[in-house]
Amino acid sequence: MNYKDTLLMPKTEFPMRGNLPQREPQVQEKWEELNIYQKVQEHTKGRPSFILHDGPPYANGDIHVGHAENKILKDIIVRYKSMNGYNAPYVPGWDTHGLPIETALTKSGKVKRKEMSVAEFRKKCEEYALTQVDRQRGQFKRLGVRGDWENPYITLNKAYEARQIEVFGQMVKRGFIYKGLKPVYWSPSSESALAEAEIEYYDKRSASIYVAFPVKDGKGVLDQDVSIVIWTTTPWTIPANLGISVHPDLDYVVVEAEGRKLLVAQALLEQLQKELEWNDVSVLQTVKGKDIEYVVAKHPFYDRDSLVMCGEHVTTDAGTGAVHTAPGHGEDDFLVGKRYNLDVLCPVDDRGVMTKEAPGFEGLFYDEANKNITQKLEEVGALLKLSFITHSYPHDWRTKKPVIFRATAQWFASIKGMREDMLNAVKEVNWIPNWGETRLFNMIKDREDWCISRQRAWGVPIPVFYGEDGEPIMTEETINHVVGLFREHGSNVWFEREAKDLLPEGFTSPHSPNGRFTKESDIMDVWFDSGSSHWSVLEERSDLTRPADLYLEGSDQYRGWFNSSLSTSVAITGKAPYKSVLSHGFVLDGEGRKMSKSIGNVMDPIKVMNQLGADILRLWVSSVDYQADVRVSDEILKQVAEVYRKIRNTLRFLLGNLNGFDPKTNAVPFEELGQIDQYMLVKLNKLIDRVKKSYDEYQFLAVYNAIHNFCTIDLSSFYLDIAKDTLYIQAEDDIKRRSIQTVLYEALMAITKLTAPILTHTADEVWQYIPGVTEESVQLTSMPESVSYPGEEELIKEWDRFMDLRDEVLKALEVARNEKVIGKSLTASITLYPSADVKSWLENVEDLNKLFIVSEARIGGTKDEAPEEAVQYDQLAVFVKPAEGETCERCWVVSPEVGTNEKYPTLCPSCAEIVENHYDKE
Repeated sequence: MNYKDTLLMPKTEFPMRGNLPQREPQVQEKWEELNIYQKVQEHTKGRPSFILHDGPPYANGDIHVGHAENKILKDIIVRYKSMNGYNAPYVPGWDTHGLPIETALTKSGKVKRKEMSVAEFRKKCEEYALTQVDRQRGQFKRLGVRGDWENPYITLNKAYEARQIEVFGQMVKRGFIYKGLKPVYWSPSSESALAEAEIEYYDKRSASIYVAFPVKDGKGVLDQDVSIVIWTTTPWTIPANLGISVHPDLDYVVVEAEGRKLLVAQALLEQLQKELEWNDVSVLQTVKGKDIEYVVAKHPFYDRDSLVMCGEHVTTDAGTGAVHTAPGHGEDDFLVGKRYNLDVLCPVDDRGVMTKEAPGFEGLFYDEANKNITQKLEEVGALLKLSFITHSYPHDWRTKKPVIFRATAQWFASIKGMREDMLNAVKEVNWIPNWGETRLFNMIKDREDWCISRQRAWGVPIPVFYGEDGEPIMTEETINHVVGLFREHGSNVWFEREAKDLLPEGFTSPHSPNGRFTKESDIMDVWFDSGSSHWSVLEERSDLTRPADLYLEGSDQYRGWFNSSLSTSVAITGKAPYKSVLSHGFVLDGEGRKMSKSIGNVMDPIKVMNQLGADILRLWVSSVDYQADVRVSDEILKQVAEVYRKIRNTLRFLLGNLNGFDPKTNAVPFEELGQIDQYMLVKLNKLIDRVKKSYDEYQFLAVYNAIHNFCTIDLSSFYLDIAKDTLYIQAEDDIKRRSIQTVLYEALMAITKLTAPILTHTADEVWQYIPGVTEESVQLTSMPESVSYPGEEELIKEWDRFMDLRDEVLKALEVARNEKVIGKSLTASITLYPSADVKSWLENVEDLNKLFIVSEARIGGTKDEAPEEAVQYDQLAVFVKPAEGETCERCWVVSPEVGTNEKYPTLCPSCAEIVENHYDKE
């Protein structure tokens, strides 16, 4: 007989290799056939709801690895919640308006913008946006993200736009919407106003100039031969100068330097003396800022006055303490100018080109004008110094080009009017991490009013009409009528019809005695679009509720979606749209650098899925501290793939050794299990508790570590290693074998369910092979529940102690192996010399030889009685020698009793008995 045929070797059809790029699409096809999203929703119907509201990605281009991280994190949470007692619908969304789509169409060459009406161009934008939605939808689904993909929310949908106008209308009703002339961030490259959320900061090289403004009327305080010195890094704004701001409480000095009398802040004199290279300086006069209020200076090269004003915004951090003030080009300048009744001069057009209001420089792009203006200042003797500095400067987040401050008539949402309510709402939200609360609180505390108008074509129009006298008309009646039109026709109707056809039938207004009306041509800021989603989606859909339980986005969304959503929600309801906010960091390359196409360090998630599989990406997301910036590279993913292989091999081993096991009839009750089996079952239940707690706290790295360690350390390196002998060698129905199989089955079920939110494809694949399961998918099951057993804490304590001793024994075996005393551990015989307290409980442990995987294990005397050759540890000495006897052909144990059964001369007595009783009788 070939005794190998009597071994119960693992049997499974579950593949050893994941082959994920090929197998995952097959799993996803099955999900499509099952309509798995709807199946899960039906399965969880009636449970408490958990609403994770999807922040909409922009519908343009392929997804990047940041998208992948974000969507996988959301999917992990939703899948876990739906398996842990909640009904957790997931409605994905897309942000579809804005400049990038306009630009993409224009650059494509297929759309001749100038030959189209606005309505026709918008139709093309819509078609393009929807193709991008389809493109990204397929890529998100390939990641294994489960959601209502056939019914997403899209910001260009009619119902969405109608609800957005409702938000606008409610804000109008509460007095939060107004039109005003104010300096705003203006992007010449986009030819549009921008909100703070659309600003990014990059280094820029700028001219740094010091300019002397001669005093025209010193009001009896300053002589006319004195000049006030200002400093600026924007020479192009000098033509717009109407004043000079000083701090009322600062001391200013008139100094004689280089043959001129110049006024600067006393606190900055020493610094300016070095900067402007003044050799001999003498102080002629000291005055307070408030003493020179209303002094009149001359503009350096225009026949225009420059008024000295007092402003609290003036500091001595840099410059001269006297601030060049152009009300048309700065927030502080505008406010101080307003107090002193200055005009708002803005001699720069939409494209950033100087207008005729800047004589001598008209037609020049503002940045090019810097040189000409500086030369002019030098010609008239006003330029004290020109140098260049590199500093952080605001840029358009879309075009990546510099922006300017420019005063224009814009629509605003009053943050000031709701600031206190917003700050109170922030305090009521659960922020993860908790510094998010401070971050958003400070942003709102310092935030100016929100500029919500944009001078673009592709977006939701601002539903305002104008009377013949130019007054804005935005009544509850007109706005509600527009809501109805948008819900029926979409927002393009605004551009397809005349103003009179957009107003309610028979509408009249005292602002238009002749019944003639015009309509606003600006559209809303795209942040108003997405920021209205709590109303346009959560309030609109029957499967969702408001407020959401969770918003989850990148940390850049504190100034973006988190902020705009809070603004619109507090404005119309007084409450935040979310109960909790969870943010994640950015994805960097392996060296911690920002990903950039120019550097060539961009990680393409589609390529990763095609090469390694989506489950590797998903496992990577769970393996990092995502609340901070994270790194990814080929090497990092290779390491993650190795962890995946270990987890998969563990699951494969568990499956393979459950052949012939029926959990209904073969499972062994806990009290009848062997002690080591009980220990592993208790540890499994501890794992369940630890993993579920980590999921609840969104600590996915802790989930990853717990499952990885349990598979590789508790199972592979210990339990499965010692279980092989019993699993392969004992008879199929032997109680010890069934005892181990009971543990394997429970471990398999638990690990498959616990990993299902992360390794979603692999878990569903494993599920099909588990004996006794009836559900079509692991997604239609619940998370495992831990069980407590009598005496489990004492059991854990004793066996944890044993595990420490086992580590020492294994080290001693390694020493003997290195010294060529033994070969494999089964060729060894060990004698243990424990300390007294260890010996008393060690003597009660059964099958020590199997636990240490040696042919013989015995307990000798006390530790003091150990031979000199023994390896010494704190509570144990281990003596290792070669086992005596022959090697059993079936179990590989070395024993002097091999062959004592004449019928089976190559087997040990145990194997001989098993073969005789269970195989020779067949």
